[in-house]
Amino acid sequence: MSKQAARILIVDDEEDILLSLRLLLSRQFTEVVTENNPYQLPRHLRGKPFDLVMLDMNFKTGDTSGSEGMRWLEKVTELAPETGVIMMTAYADVKTAVECVKVGAIDFLEKPWRNERLLTTIKAALELSQSRRKVQQLTDQQQVLAGDIDQAFTEIVGQSAAMKQVFTLVEKVAKTDANVLILGENGTGKELIARAIHRQSKRTGTVFITVDLGAVPESLFESELFGHKKGSFTDAKADRAGRFEVASGGTLFLDEIGNLSLPLQAKLLSALQTRQVTRVGANDPIDVDIRLISATNMPLYEMVNDSGFRQDLLYRINTVEIKLPPLRERQDDILLLVEHFLEDYARKYQKSGLKVAPSAYPLLRSYSWPGNIRELRHAVERAVILADGDQLTAADFILQAPPSNSKGGEPHTINLEELERWAVQKALTRHAGNISKAAEDLGLTRAALYRRMAKYEL
Repeated sequence: MSKQAARILIVDDEEDILLSLRLLLSRQFTEVVTENNPYQLPRHLRGKPFDLVMLDMNFKTGDTSGSEGMRWLEKVTELAPETGVIMMTAYADVKTAVECVKVGAIDFLEKPWRNERLLTTIKAALELSQSRRKVQQLTDQQQVLAGDIDQAFTEIVGQSAAMKQVFTLVEKVAKTDANVLILGENGTGKELIARAIHRQSKRTGTVFITVDLGAVPESLFESELFGHKKGSFTDAKADRAGRFEVASGGTLFLDEIGNLSLPLQAKLLSALQTRQVTRVGANDPIDVDIRLISATNMPLYEMVNDSGFRQDLLYRINTVEIKLPPLRERQDDILLLVEHFLEDYARKYQKSGLKVAPSAYPLLRSYSWPGNIRELRHAVERAVILADGDQLTAADFILQAPPSNSKGGEPHTINLEELERWAVQKALTRHAGNISKAAEDLGLTRAALYRRMAKYEL
């Protein structure tokens, strides 16, 4: 029989009691520690934490008042407030039991005890002790989150005029419960902005749930977002709450919302309009209270014109719209970001003292950074790894070469992905960004063209 993971301390002045409890409980639980001197309690409690303390009420010969046990109970609750305590005595009465519970004991055992009753009491006390620890952990997390409010943009580096406008808009919208749509190219930091909004909102300290809609298969969309009942489909082995339910009371961040098909858009719109979800296999709707933030790198307004995205859903998700500038439009931030990432990776790879050589600045500022901040971060990490000296030179930054067809010529490659990227770019340029005409030219549907645009970050 496997033992229950638990660390139990037994404090009693009778060696026979300690021996019998140790023999009994060691068969049930992973670690049992015994102590006959209550004055050693503080030493035990300052070490590795215990899940449960079993404490005698009387330690002096002839004393039946229980006063000494009460004093040590107070000490345990002071030093280890999340640890459960069971009091033990041969002189039990209702008044003493009530006083113990008031001070902080979980339960009260009479000597001699029945083993079945003893084990039941201990297991119940362990469950309560674990619950106390979880509550304390959540409280600590909430305090940390609340402390972030005054430093809302600590993860976002930027002093350019374009980013200052974004920060101002975030501060205004965060105070409301308005739905927010964040638009921007891949790698511009859309999720960081979403988290900044959440931290400054009245929902800070509650959950922030992220769903990458581009990674959710169409067949699992309802189960993932709305939940399911046990047995509702082949792999539904238990009831499961969807992301809407889990996020209720907090913020739900739907990333890559432009990747949703029209049927899934209709299901999402219905949930947002009614503020209710129904689990797959269930009949009764569940009320949800979420603050919605969505993001995409797709051209939603063009998709609406081409019937690739529902206009009513677009209106629903973008009460306020935030456009994140690409890195090439905020050149004043490039060197700040380089220094920020350099500090992180120099510490990670134990290369303290690394600096960026001034000769590398022109390269870093003139490069277009098609992958934006994500590409910049990876470039700095590679440079730190490859650097031999104490300075990062231009040669240490391995940047993507400009496309070979930049002047309209054909690509000098037979790589299928590169050819496809070139063909999509060529069609978009030829038709001045008109999705319908470009798709027709390529022999694709508009939806298929949008998927390729997302794949190649066009």
